[in-house]
Amino acid sequence: MTEPTEPTLHTAHTCLLTPAALDEIRTFLDTAFEGDFSDDDWDHGLGGIHAYVRDGSGLLAHGSVVQRRVIHEGRSYRIGYVEAVAVRADRRREGLGGRVMATLEQVVDGAYAFGALSASTAGAALYAGRGWLVWPGRIAVLGRYGVERLPDEEGSIRIRGVAGPVLPPASGTLIFDWRDGDVL
Repeated sequence: MTEPTEPTLHTAHTCLLTPAALDEIRTFLDTAFEGDFSDDDWDHGLGGIHAYVRDGSGLLAHGSVVQRRVIHEGRSYRIGYVEAVAVRADRRREGLGGRVMATLEQVVDGAYAFGALSASTAGAALYAGRGWLVWPGRIAVLGRYGVERLPDEEGSIRIRGVAGPVLPPASGTLIFDWRDGDVL
């Protein structure tokens, strides 16, 4: 039996994580999302900063922030998009998700115009409690054939301003860059 230790927060860019660490995170996310975490979901969480909490028993929580492009009213923004946020089922409601989010928010604040994420029903309370606001306007993607509206995503996209730059006016359409799998 592994000796319990105090949960410790770690951060690393994807390029600094070993193959074994990446395998451990992927397995953790597969378990945390109860098998509903696809290869595309995994790909979306790579290439940025990972924040994760672990103790002697293994990973307890994880999240990452990656760069995306969003167009709003003719302007392209470089944003920090939060991905792959999960807490181990037996350790939820202990503040571990908040610790991960605080670290990811520091990255967003220091490197991007603003932050965005797609909130599941289960995660919505965490993000709302941290000041992430539901985008009230339309959501779209710059798809293969031009701008395609995503009405099913409206109401689930949350944004967060950073110190300095102002959020885009809370109207109009946020047009996200294309990617395979779930666009948001």
